[in-house]
Amino acid sequence: MSHASVDSIVSAAELAGARIGVCALMPDGSRVTHREDEIFKSASCIKIAIMIELFRRIDAGQISLNQTYVLKEEDKVPGSGVLQELHAGIELTLRDVCYLMISISDNPATNILIDHLGMDAINATIRSLGLEKSVLGRPMRGRPANADEQENLATPAEFALLVNTILEGTAASAESCMAMMEMLRLQSNERRIGRFIPEGTEWGSKTGSYTTVVNDVGFVSTADGPMVVAIFTEDVPDLVAGEVIISEIVRALLALT
Repeated sequence: MSHASVDSIVSAAELAGARIGVCALMPDGSRVTHREDEIFKSASCIKIAIMIELFRRIDAGQISLNQTYVLKEEDKVPGSGVLQELHAGIELTLRDVCYLMISISDNPATNILIDHLGMDAINATIRSLGLEKSVLGRPMRGRPANADEQENLATPAEFALLVNTILEGTAASAESCMAMMEMLRLQSNERRIGRFIPEGTEWGSKTGSYTTVVNDVGFVSTADGPMVVAIFTEDVPDLVAGEVIISEIVRALLALT
């Protein structure tokens, strides 16, 4: 089947002023791409890399998901999530923290894990998995980077690769990769990759968004095998428009399987 339907959705969005990046790894081994090697603002999609580093530390016996962390007032930062509304002193496990980071994109939870793991170590893992352009440049602040800050960056091709390493069981141990797939399945935002997925079909993703950036990266199970999707948008009119673009692209991609 032709990729024309995907191309038309992307073309319409870009004619309206957006920039769209797509990399889909199809079940038959083919790829559907647009600007796949261009650099986009990752927003919270970068949190997938933080999760991988966490599970690698678990594999190494350095950290346990049952390890506890007591929330501090200074942990609270703006943006998505719930921890900024909870009282300092609440005790969380690292599993709780990881769940909050992935499922509802909690920013304080993410920064707790960055502090635990170290930004350099997370970026070293990103490089070890073959990603050359993507980077965790700063903690989550609920806003774009200031002029003196390194932005969090990604390319569609590299983040499709990142998700694929989890699906293939090579990002960490096979057991940890299965646990990470389960974390991605707990995604609470069903308006992007998940919007048009048939009832009962397994899928998982990590969203990212702020101002005119709306992204989603994940996988969808099909009868022929998994489809991995990384879609990044910049300069979309608003959150809803970005979510519609992503969901329409995924619907068109599913029609190709």
